[in-house]
Amino acid sequence: MTWTSVAAIESPILVIPVGSFEQHGPHLPLDTDTRIAHALSARIVEAFAPRAILGPTITASASGEHDGFPGTVSVGTDVTIRTFVEISRSADWSDGVVFVNGHGGNAEAIAAARAIIADEGRRALFWSPTAAADDDLHAGRTETSVLLYLDPKVVDLDRLESGNTQPVAEIAPALRNGGVKSVSPNGVLGDPRTASADHGWRLFERWLGELDAAIRSWRN
Repeated sequence: MTWTSVAAIESPILVIPVGSFEQHGPHLPLDTDTRIAHALSARIVEAFAPRAILGPTITASASGEHDGFPGTVSVGTDVTIRTFVEISRSADWSDGVVFVNGHGGNAEAIAAARAIIADEGRRALFWSPTAAADDDLHAGRTETSVLLYLDPKVVDLDRLESGNTQPVAEIAPALRNGGVKSVSPNGVLGDPRTASADHGWRLFERWLGELDAAIRSWRN
């Protein structure tokens, strides 16, 4: 698109995929969250065309909980907050910004940025996938299934192995104090061995429907 084609759209909304660059076990790529957020954003932009515009993807965010795993790159919570806020400020030409977040570690940054943006009188929707009762936390059946649906060639099926499968309430104190490595040496919180593309398709479509509904409610 050019700036003139954007200017021709009445009350456009800007959709920003928010990912991360961090370990996802021995079988998933470092940009797993980014891939999922981008795929959801691209589909939702199609659904709201021509009013929705796909903006640049945030590919590194707050991933400090994955320190100690080679490959992880984090810009920290403060920089992530500032990134959200500055994108919102720069998009005053739009009718608001939709941040499609694929990384659970951004929760603190999202809460802080949402408050700042609202206090400044700007419109922003922060959306993250909801967890069902059988979803696991990180690099397990949930994320592995979604990538098997979106891009199966990036999943190393020969390296599927279970990680820590304890409920989050039981490992939360250790996670806060020592990060993922303190509770899961292989970086997996869950069990990816039962993952399937069909399950990934159902998860992705559920998330897409929830995102669609959230945007429609936010716009009204």
